[in-house]
Amino acid sequence: MTGINAVVLAGDSKRGSVQEGVDNKSFLLINGKPMVEYVIDALRESSAINEISITGPSDLLKKHLGGKVDHYVEDRGSLFDNVKAGIAPFANDRAVLIVTSDIPMITGWMITDFIQRCMHQGGDFCYPIVEKRLNEERFPGVERTYVRLKDGTYTGGNVLFLNPAVIGPCEEFAKKVIAFRKQPLKTGRMLGVKFLAGLMLGILTVPKVEERFCKLLDLQASAIIVPYPEIGNDVDKPSDLDMVLEYFRTQSA
Repeated sequence: MTGINAVVLAGDSKRGSVQEGVDNKSFLLINGKPMVEYVIDALRESSAINEISITGPSDLLKKHLGGKVDHYVEDRGSLFDNVKAGIAPFANDRAVLIVTSDIPMITGWMITDFIQRCMHQGGDFCYPIVEKRLNEERFPGVERTYVRLKDGTYTGGNVLFLNPAVIGPCEEFAKKVIAFRKQPLKTGRMLGVKFLAGLMLGILTVPKVEERFCKLLDLQASAIIVPYPEIGNDVDKPSDLDMVLEYFRTQSA
């Protein structure tokens, strides 16, 4: 399989801190290792990844990651601006993988599998979703944002398979989606009253959601149902960190 390049988003602020004294949660220590390094190591373990670009505090990231990363890009302040800056070295690629730095339970085989599913599906934009039942079985008591559809209840992942060429035309819409990414009703309003009603009633299907995004953005978008909840469980609060520490404890037992 031909590999693709990856962009890791490691810009953050005290608003995203999980632990006192940690200004950027990318550097939160998990068993003595910065959280972002778990993500980088997983990318390096994947046979589907070529080069890696990372956006964030470059000097600190270089200190921890060194040669594991090919391109260091200074934090631009906003999530979308970091995405654009991180993609810049790969602007002519047909597809890149966008990954947040706060999913330390992700592994190389999960990344490879997701990319394979996206390549098989084709299109400009692929987004992983995980069934609520599976997520709660794997991580009992976890708090996540879910969307109820006719064919299941899902939470989203923290990875995107993206054609860089769509970034410019979709910029304004994408900024709103990012701003409302954990507020399904606000996202629904952007997509229209009829869509919002369907979302609230839980009568939409995954293909209908895909169809609406495709029409609005004039691109091919797909939701990829994946069987590994680790892709969607980020570290946003102390209880998430507790969950991750327990996960690694059981993995090493």
